[in-house]
Amino acid sequence: MTRREEPGTRARHAALPGALREAVDDFAAHLGQVRNRSAHTVRAYVTDLVSLLDHAARDGCRVPADLDLAVIRGWLARQQSAGAARTSLARRAASARAFSAWAHRAGLLPVDVAAALASPRAHRPLPTVLRADQAVTLVEAPGTPATVAVTADSDGSGESSNVGDEAVRLRDRLLLELLYATGVRVSEVCGLDVADVDQGRRVIRVVGKGDRERSVPYGVPAQQALDRWLRHGRGVLAGPASADALLLGTRGGRLNPTTARRVVNGYADAAGLPRTSPHGLRHSAATHLLEGGADLRAVQELLGHSALSSTQIYTHVSVERLRSAYRQAHPRA
Repeated sequence: MTRREEPGTRARHAALPGALREAVDDFAAHLGQVRNRSAHTVRAYVTDLVSLLDHAARDGCRVPADLDLAVIRGWLARQQSAGAARTSLARRAASARAFSAWAHRAGLLPVDVAAALASPRAHRPLPTVLRADQAVTLVEAPGTPATVAVTADSDGSGESSNVGDEAVRLRDRLLLELLYATGVRVSEVCGLDVADVDQGRRVIRVVGKGDRERSVPYGVPAQQALDRWLRHGRGVLAGPASADALLLGTRGGRLNPTTARRVVNGYADAAGLPRTSPHGLRHSAATHLLEGGADLRAVQELLGHSALSSTQIYTHVSVERLRSAYRQAHPRA
């Protein structure tokens, strides 16, 4: 089991019959070591699976082969009765299908019992995005009088620091510029090393989900922010723990995603903008690319989406903006 499970998961895992508990652990190892799923994804699958097998054990199941479609449907029905959202039910059904398929291949189930399992379509709300002028205001916020107080960060320790305020502002400007210029995930930008940046071609090498690599271009403003950070900022914060990390925290270690999220939220609040996260900047970058005429497949490649359907949601955002503008401006709307 991993840490940070939902309350009760560890206890329920320990209480499972031995064969079911072993199946959970083997499935988690398969996800992490064979499928290269992130620790967060493995944690989510394990939480769902422990909940399912706990329900199955209460129904009399002692080994994986006892699991059948009726038990899985009963588990989902119980979740629905408890008020689980459609998105949660869809995710839990997906977890059950993934486990069933794996268990069948591993010889633990005679048939893939969840193959025919239907699940509610998860409602995918349109992402909140900034207007282009709001995005510019955000990325240019570090160093402005209204946002100077945001420069203190904590590296996840809960202790703020005033060390190298100017260096921190230079780092924050680069962080914001890269998030908006490239649309990369916060974990990806925090994982960048100095050597991952090709300044001659203005391209960064990103390692995304499933350890898939991709090259993402960035523009002149991000290059200027990078130059300032490398010349005047990184050396101030660098220390024994810095290694080759591009972005550093105030204690000299690699900037962590939690701090990066706090930085983005802080500057957005200080600038009077809608509450924004790094993922909000990713949404904004994708939407502005499509509104500017970028090809959907090109945006898919830039964002690192494995499926085009993940990228297509941004076309809906653009259409909604067009419809809103039409309603406001057209006399016959």
